[in-house]
Amino acid sequence: MFLTITGISLLASCSKQIFITPTADNIVIYPSPPDKPRIQYLTSISSSSDILAPQSVFNKLIFGEDQPKSIFKPYGIFIRNGKIYIADSGTRGIEIIDPVNGTFEIFVPTGLGQLKLPINCFVDEEGKLYVADVNRSQVVVFDEEGKFLNAFGEDENYKPTDIFVYDEKIWVANLEGQKVLVYDKKSFNFLFSIPDTEEKTKGFLYQPVNIFLAHDQLYVSDFGDFEVKKYNLEGKFLGSVGGFGRGLGQFVRPKGIAVDRDSNLYVVDAGFDNTQIFNDDGKLLMFFGGAGSSPGSMDLPAGIAITEEMLDHFRPMVYEKFELIYLIFVTNQYGPRKVNVYGYIKPR
Repeated sequence: MFLTITGISLLASCSKQIFITPTADNIVIYPSPPDKPRIQYLTSISSSSDILAPQSVFNKLIFGEDQPKSIFKPYGIFIRNGKIYIADSGTRGIEIIDPVNGTFEIFVPTGLGQLKLPINCFVDEEGKLYVADVNRSQVVVFDEEGKFLNAFGEDENYKPTDIFVYDEKIWVANLEGQKVLVYDKKSFNFLFSIPDTEEKTKGFLYQPVNIFLAHDQLYVSDFGDFEVKKYNLEGKFLGSVGGFGRGLGQFVRPKGIAVDRDSNLYVVDAGFDNTQIFNDDGKLLMFFGGAGSSPGSMDLPAGIAITEEMLDHFRPMVYEKFELIYLIFVTNQYGPRKVNVYGYIKPR
């Protein structure tokens, strides 16, 4: 169990998710009728009270806690083994949330592992937690118990903004160095960088902020070029999606990205306050979210995670005529809903 400055948990039988039974009159779906619905907004998570019975008698008696533990300014989000990991620059730590078992922890490491501005995180299959810290200018690594293992980075031009473990390598988006740096997973030694191109040529990275690896391809959200660029694992440029503009399929402030099992690309845009979905050929399929204060809307969204875990837990929030395929989590740096939870659905 990770060390915490604050932790809160209840027996599974004592925890519950509070939600309104979905009906044809209150569901929030995308796209809107008469188009075929693909995504339903399910709920949001902003504090421990969103996953636990609020102010439960059990919680007060055992833990003496009256105030919920909150998510402050989330950016990156990652999901592994039913746990949601959120890089929170507001707490200078990582929120670790288990909706199914009703636990909410805030991991704020001390000593050699102290964080300054964590904005993205990743948990590998061994349970190691990797944190990209832009102000510390390092990637910080902890074991499955939350103990500090290592911190690594470059001596110059290094501002790590995202991290991904894939193919026994550690891939790091380096905003200041304008490349993705690749390290050996076991030794943490530097191996190579992507791309090997000059400025103003195809595939050059101007401001790489987020990365994702799937199907032996590297996807990079280039904030400075308003595109998501694709490479193979050796760094060969394969193409790009998007471009600057306010039209459909274009970006203003592209940030978090994710790829689903069908190779569809999800791109969070903090300027549009929405997420756009493209197929493997770069064709826009749909978008969801949008600015505002209503359920389902976004407020400076940043990170995104897609998972097929926890489906049974969130299935009661899905309208009875829809089948839940997988879950989509999007972080909001501002507003009352810090993490929006959507379901990718299909009609029964």
